[in-house]
Amino acid sequence: MRRIQLKIKALSPLAIGRHKPGGSISEVETYIPGTVIRGAIAGLMIRQANSEGIDFANDPDSDFKTLFIDGGAIFQNAYPAIAEVSDDFQVRSEVKILPATALSAKGKSGFRPKGNGVFDSLLDRFCAEQFGQVYDPNCPVDGGRVDPVKGFYSSKQQQYAMHSTSTRLLTRVGINRSRATAEDQILYSTQVLEEFKRQNVPMVFSSNILVVEALAQEFFQYLNHNANSLRLGGAVSRGLGKVELDLELRETATDLGDRLTQFNTALKERWQLWKLFDGTKADPSQERLFFTIGLQSDAILTEEWRRITVISETMLRAAVGSSSENIRLEASYSSYDYRSGWNTAWGLMKDTELMTDRGSVYLFSVDKREAEHWITPLTELENSGMGDRIAEGFGQVRVCDEFHSIFRERAV
Repeated sequence: MRRIQLKIKALSPLAIGRHKPGGSISEVETYIPGTVIRGAIAGLMIRQANSEGIDFANDPDSDFKTLFIDGGAIFQNAYPAIAEVSDDFQVRSEVKILPATALSAKGKSGFRPKGNGVFDSLLDRFCAEQFGQVYDPNCPVDGGRVDPVKGFYSSKQQQYAMHSTSTRLLTRVGINRSRATAEDQILYSTQVLEEFKRQNVPMVFSSNILVVEALAQEFFQYLNHNANSLRLGGAVSRGLGKVELDLELRETATDLGDRLTQFNTALKERWQLWKLFDGTKADPSQERLFFTIGLQSDAILTEEWRRITVISETMLRAAVGSSSENIRLEASYSSYDYRSGWNTAWGLMKDTELMTDRGSVYLFSVDKREAEHWITPLTELENSGMGDRIAEGFGQVRVCDEFHSIFRERAV
């Protein structure tokens, strides 16, 4: 598959609803889900086809079927791409999710220099458990309490920055169609994403679309041609959801081999520090290869017809097509939420799904003699994702995130 790098500039407020089951208020998302991008592009193609007298439903060999029915395109989530560095704003293409093991000061949270720094605790927690110790870190600056920190971030030349969006409420009144005047007792508010990060700084979101090789160039040209025709989210008939696309076609290259080496080297170094508690305890990285799977988007995980929140050894074997019995789940850090939505094509509510939250992290190990056999399957897993509805942006993963090598004494 090839990758279409997508930058979405908001030209008007975006009403990206996030419905909580059991509630009467539709909250706005802090990003643009892949399912919204997928639905908007599919809807645009269908409207254009209908105006030209083309019926996709009766054409089993259509490109539309390949892209949207057969899973020929994977639409990843679009995360806020504006990084605030000092008083300057930068648009960064690669936006990632902080892992669940990331910690920062409770009193002054965030990356330096504005905050007291952020660091990762995964490897130290693993080593502490192996030595029968409790890992309870404090802030490296003021010695105060630390708490988990969540959100979007990016790094460029060792300069880290958090990414966020702003929201506001738009209050509207209903219109009486017969009198063309305001209708009594119909006043409502819609929560929307701001179209500006700050004055004169438009809000930009970054995403990727993975497309099968045969249709990548053609689909890229189609999106380029319709870069100003797309509308995202709800209330588009009321002027919301106008965006502009900036696209670039790239290969799906990965540096997974380097990340695996870096991660295991970091584990070896931390193990040597923790050996002061027991100098005779053998280093597990001598015989086993360790790697993490971190969720870069919410995931719908299923095992034996049940919704679960932990990636088990059996699930991983099935996802990468391996029959290895040496794989072992060493640690997991995950949480969950519920998600629903509205299917415009069917005119029905979507099923309520149990979601494993983005940022969840799972630490695995395999026999080191099988190391070479895992690089290609894990690379493919990064490109495709795991779980259900991956074509809509669910189940995006990153193997051996570099952030796991940022320790307390080197908080960024």
